[in-house]
Amino acid sequence: MNFMGNGADLDAPLALLGGASARRFMQRHWQKKPLLVRGAMPGVQPPTTRAALFELAANDDVESRLVMQDERGWRLRRGPFARRALPAARRPGWTLLVQGLDLHEPAAQALLRPFRFVPAARLDDLMLSWASDGGGVGPHLDSYDVFLLQVQGRRRWRWGRARDTRFKPGLPLKILEHFEPTEEALLEPGDLLYLPPGWAHEGVAAGECMTASIGFRAPTRAGLAAELLGRLADAAPAAGDGALYRDPAQAASAEPGRMPPALQAFARDAVERALRRPGAIELVLGEALSEPGARVGFDAAEGRSACGGVELARGTRMLYDDTHVFINGESWRAGGRDAKLLRRLADRFALDAAGVAGASREARALLDDWLAAGWLQERAAGDPA
Repeated sequence: MNFMGNGADLDAPLALLGGASARRFMQRHWQKKPLLVRGAMPGVQPPTTRAALFELAANDDVESRLVMQDERGWRLRRGPFARRALPAARRPGWTLLVQGLDLHEPAAQALLRPFRFVPAARLDDLMLSWASDGGGVGPHLDSYDVFLLQVQGRRRWRWGRARDTRFKPGLPLKILEHFEPTEEALLEPGDLLYLPPGWAHEGVAAGECMTASIGFRAPTRAGLAAELLGRLADAAPAAGDGALYRDPAQAASAEPGRMPPALQAFARDAVERALRRPGAIELVLGEALSEPGARVGFDAAEGRSACGGVELARGTRMLYDDTHVFINGESWRAGGRDAKLLRRLADRFALDAAGVAGASREARALLDDWLAAGWLQERAAGDPA
C-alpha cells in the first residue's frame, strides 16, 4: 500500500490516483473536479467485518446512524444500537454508518495513510457504511472533500455539480430536492471516487456492500473565529493581559444607559492586543486543530519509557509549524534536532529506537510523558518508522 509522509516523492505516479502523482492530483482535482479511479487499491479488504461493525455500533462511545427507506419514506435513527434493534441483513434498503472507525480499528487507520499527501490538519476521519441491497442515504452534497473507497461489494454512484442546493422539506435527512447527475459508475472493491465540496452525489448498494468515506474537514470562517477568539481569551491572563478597566475621569451621566466610549475603546484595545501577540493566532490554531474528538479517550500507562520506539496512539492528533509541535490540543516549542525528530513522529506516526535515542533529555522526558498519558504507545519491533 502506498505511504505518503516525510520524504515522500510527491511527483511519483500513484495507483491510488490513477497514475497521477500527489502533486498533480492536488493541482488538477483537489477542490476543483471529481476523479474516478478503477483499481485504486487492488485487493483491498474491509477494515472490519459486518458482525464487528454491528457490535461497534452498540457502543456508547461510537457515533453511528441508521438510515432506512421503505414505503413509509426516509427514516433516520442515531445510535447506539443493540443488535436486535438493527434490521435483518437480508432486508433491503437500509444503511448503517459508523463514524470515526479509525479510532477503533487499526485496519481503518491504515487505510488513511495513503492519503497523507493532504495536510493532516484537514483530515477528519474514516466513516464506514454498510448497506443492504438498495441501501443509501439519498442524493446529497457535502461541505468537505471526500474519497469514497469501495471495500466490499458494489455500489452505484451518480454525481454532478449541484445547481440547486435546496433540500426536500419535512425529511430527517438533507436530501436534495432537485438532483441532476451528469456521471454514473458502478464501483467494485478497490475503486475510488474523489468528490470536492459542493458536488451532489448519490450511492446505492448493488447487493450487500461496504464503502469507506475518507473525509477532510473544512472549518467555516465564523466557527474558526469563535474557536480561536475563545482560546485567545483563555490565554490572555497568562500573557499578562489581566489589566482592569479604570475610568477615573468618568463624569456624572444623565444617560446611564449609554455605553461609555472609554469602555468601548478598552474592549477594542483588549481584542487588538490579543490578536497582536506575536504568533498568537498560529499557536491557538495549532492547538485547536490538534484537539482530539469529543469521543476520543486515552489509556494512561504510568512508568513506561519511550526508549524502544514509539508510535501515535489511535485518536492522537499531532501537527507542527516552524516553531511549535501540537499534540492533542497542547503545544510545545521545539527547535534543532528535537524539532526534526518530533516532526518525523507527526509525519510518519512513529519513531524507532534510534530516533528516540537521538532526542535531547528534555524531548525524551516529553515523549515519556506522552507515553504515560496514552497519547503514544510503544512501537512493535520491526515496524517501519
